[in-house]
Amino acid sequence: MVDPQSRSSPEIKVQVEDLDFWYGPVQALFRITMDVPARQVTALIGPSGCGKSTFLRTLNRMNDAIDGTRLKGKVLIDGADLYREGTDVVALRKKVGMVFQKSNPFPKTVFENVAYGPRIHGVRQRTQLAEFVQRSLVRAALWDEVKDRLDQPALDLSGGQQQRLCIARALAVDPEILLMDEPASALDPRSTAHIEDLIRELRDQYTIVIVTHNMQQAARVSDLTAFFYEGRLIEFGATKQIFTMPRKRQTEDYVTGRFG
Repeated sequence: MVDPQSRSSPEIKVQVEDLDFWYGPVQALFRITMDVPARQVTALIGPSGCGKSTFLRTLNRMNDAIDGTRLKGKVLIDGADLYREGTDVVALRKKVGMVFQKSNPFPKTVFENVAYGPRIHGVRQRTQLAEFVQRSLVRAALWDEVKDRLDQPALDLSGGQQQRLCIARALAVDPEILLMDEPASALDPRSTAHIEDLIRELRDQYTIVIVTHNMQQAARVSDLTAFFYEGRLIEFGATKQIFTMPRKRQTEDYVTGRFG
């Protein structure tokens, strides 16, 4: 297990240093400092409104689309500051993919949903696009279910299949980091199990950061867990330690169900 607080480990993919964030006059994050190891799953837990999703979106600058936001501190990926002047945000979001709480397939065919990203980045040949599509659907554990339905509307898929399609779409541009914001919260137990199995399968290839309200899910799929409360990072460590031997009383109260 990589020490989440090690500043010198070559395995660290994302470094966050003294991060503050505001929506207009309202401060949502306070002095967040944490390192996210490469090719592991880091879960963000905490009660609603504690800053988990806001923090997640700072990792690919999705908050830039919201008027009046402001950030102070540093977010570095592979040592490069995401918020330095001149950052290519399109290239950043190719490197850092995102899957949202509600599946959001485009009103296009299954094939065109997955091919969308490679097309945007210049892939035009149908045979090459087909290779991207198949590889991404295989990685998302969806290929066997849709290989005969590639020309059918994506919106005809089940909810769980749509969410895995969105994961395939994110994987199609070969990201290095995958952000997941409550990816299974709207799904039935069987579909949730598919998503959790998929996260475990992807962990060796991608750095994954997942927001979840489901503490059992965090315990099942993550290597590291960060507990947020009222915009502050209360505790961050190995998942087993967080759930069995938390160092902070607030963390213990939350994971044992005393509040939240």
